[in-house]
Amino acid sequence: MSCAVAIIGVGLVGKQVVNQLSSPALGRLFNIISLSNSKHTVSIAPSASAVDGATLLSLLPASSAPLPTSSTHPGTSYSPANPAELIKKLAADSRENKTHTILVDCTSDLSVTELYPLAISSGLSVVTPNKKGFSSGDALWTQILEAQSAPGAGLVYLEATVGAGLPIISTVRDLVKTGDEVIKVEGVLSGTLSYIFNEFSKPGGSGAAGPKFSEIVKIAKENGYTEPHPADDLSGSDVARKLTILSRIISANPSSLPALPAFPEGYASLSTETLIPSALANVASGDEFVTKLADHDAEFDKLRADAEKEDKVLRYVGVIDRKAGLVKCALEKYPSTHPFASSLSGSDNIIAFHTARYSQRPLIVQGAGAGADVTAMGVVADVIKVAERNGVRVHL
Repeated sequence: MSCAVAIIGVGLVGKQVVNQLSSPALGRLFNIISLSNSKHTVSIAPSASAVDGATLLSLLPASSAPLPTSSTHPGTSYSPANPAELIKKLAADSRENKTHTILVDCTSDLSVTELYPLAISSGLSVVTPNKKGFSSGDALWTQILEAQSAPGAGLVYLEATVGAGLPIISTVRDLVKTGDEVIKVEGVLSGTLSYIFNEFSKPGGSGAAGPKFSEIVKIAKENGYTEPHPADDLSGSDVARKLTILSRIISANPSSLPALPAFPEGYASLSTETLIPSALANVASGDEFVTKLADHDAEFDKLRADAEKEDKVLRYVGVIDRKAGLVKCALEKYPSTHPFASSLSGSDNIIAFHTARYSQRPLIVQGAGAGADVTAMGVVADVIKVAERNGVRVHL
C-alpha cells in the first residue's frame, strides 16, 4: 500500500522534500504524482514516479521556461499552474483510484493556504511548512478547522511551521491532548534573530569592544541567514506568526486557565516589538537598510550595556503567558546562566513549556531552527504520520 503526494512549491525546501521522499527507504511507499511551481504543473503517473529525486525534479520546467507541449518522459503531462484546479483533480483521482493523496504546500503563498479548506473537505490531507494559513485572520483559521469536520475530511499537519524540523507543534499538541495545562511558553523562535543576538550579546559581556549590531546584521545577510531585506526579520513578524500558531493550538483545547487574547487579524493582532529604527521604516532597499543601520548602532550598544550591568544578555523571544493573558514578541533580558543565554549557538531555536506536569523544570526543545534540510525533515515526518494514519505501514 502506498500514498500519493502532490507538491506545490519546489524551492529550497520543496527540492529537499522530493529528495527525502524518493530515498530508497521511502520511495516504495510514496508516489510523487505532481510537482508545481508558480507557472507550471507536471503530472506524473504512479508507474513513472519510481525514480530518484533529481530525475523527478528535472521533469518540472523552470517557472521562467515555456510550458512544454510534449514530454520525453513516459507517463507525464503538463498544464499551467492552477492550484484550485489541481486540488479538484487530485480529489477526483483519489476517489476513483481509492488512494489517499497528500497535498504538500512548500510555498510561502497566502493564496495557496486559502485553498486548504477546499483540499481538506475534499479528502486530501495537507502537510506544510507555510505559516500563513494558520497565522492570518480568524476567518481562514476557522474555515480550516471546520473543514476537518467534513465527512471524509483529510488530515492537517504543520510541524515545520514552527522550528523547522524541531518537535514543537507535536509537543504542544500532545501536552494539550493529554490534558496538561500549558501555563507559559517562551522561546527564541527566529533562527535569524537567534544568530544575531547570539553574536551581539554573549554571556559574560563584551563591553564597548563588542561587535556592532549593524555589522552582525550585514554578515547575517551575506551568509543568507536573513531575508533579502533584513527589516523583514527585524520586524518580529516571523516570530509573531509562529506565536499565533502556538497560541491557537493551545486555545483550541479546554482549560481552567484564563483565555488567551483573540487574534482577529492573526499575527497582526499580537503585541510585537520591532527592532527597525523608526528612521529606517520606509527604506526599500535591503542593502541601503544595512548601510543606514550603522547610524543606529549606539542605540543597540546601550541596550547591550544595560543588560550587561545586570549580568544579562539580550534575546528576541515570543512569550505566551496564560495566567497573565499575555501573548507578545519582544526583546528581553535573560541572566547569563539561563538556557536562552548559555546553551544557544548559531541559528538555534529553543522553546520552554511551563505546564502543570512540567512545573518544577520546563520541558525544553532545542536545535537547528532553520535550513532547508531540517525543514524538509519536519515536512516528510508529517507525511509519514499521515500515511500511517491511513494504513500505510512504514517500517523504519
